[in-house]
Amino acid sequence: MPRDFSLPNSSWGSEMMRMYDHYNSQCEVETEGGEKQEGKWRRLPSYNRLLKYATGGLYLSKMIQSNARLFTRHIRDPGAAFEYVLFVNSEEQKCVCIFQAGHLLEGPPGHVHGGAIATMIDTVTGTHATVLSGPVMTANLNINYRSPIPLGSTVLLESSLDKKEGRKTFIRCRVTSTDGSKLHSETSALFLSITVSHLLLGV
Repeated sequence: MPRDFSLPNSSWGSEMMRMYDHYNSQCEVETEGGEKQEGKWRRLPSYNRLLKYATGGLYLSKMIQSNARLFTRHIRDPGAAFEYVLFVNSEEQKCVCIFQAGHLLEGPPGHVHGGAIATMIDTVTGTHATVLSGPVMTANLNINYRSPIPLGSTVLLESSLDKKEGRKTFIRCRVTSTDGSKLHSETSALFLSITVSHLLLGV
């Protein structure tokens, strides 16, 4: 079985685990009759090969990415780089990501590199846009950095749908401390819906 990187591992700190438990507990609720039913949030699995584990993706992965690995999931050392888990709320059209930044993501001394933050914003908003609109590619990311993120800390990325226009999906994203008291960045993003032919033929 492929490893699901969205599940807890030994590198997760107490705040990462606390936030994970908070959202994961809302993925399944118990009715008055004692039955289990789906909650308002859903955890999204995460693998290190994007196409291989998708429907029909095994054939495509042999063609175009036999040695490829998802950028945020290629480092095997737990806790060294990108530790994160995404939850989606389809009813409210929201997505949240709990992100713990490892020591390999340093930019300014003791703090997370701005490019690593942008990578996580692109990952979260792109995943959210895919949930909303099917396969997409990033057309624009406009990021305003407000305050640096200390290495090893856990932050929350909150993504929400702005609007949809034809092939275009507009997303907004905020990166904050887990208690919401500190704003690290604000982003507006644009994604364009694509088909497999866009990837294989470049059209």
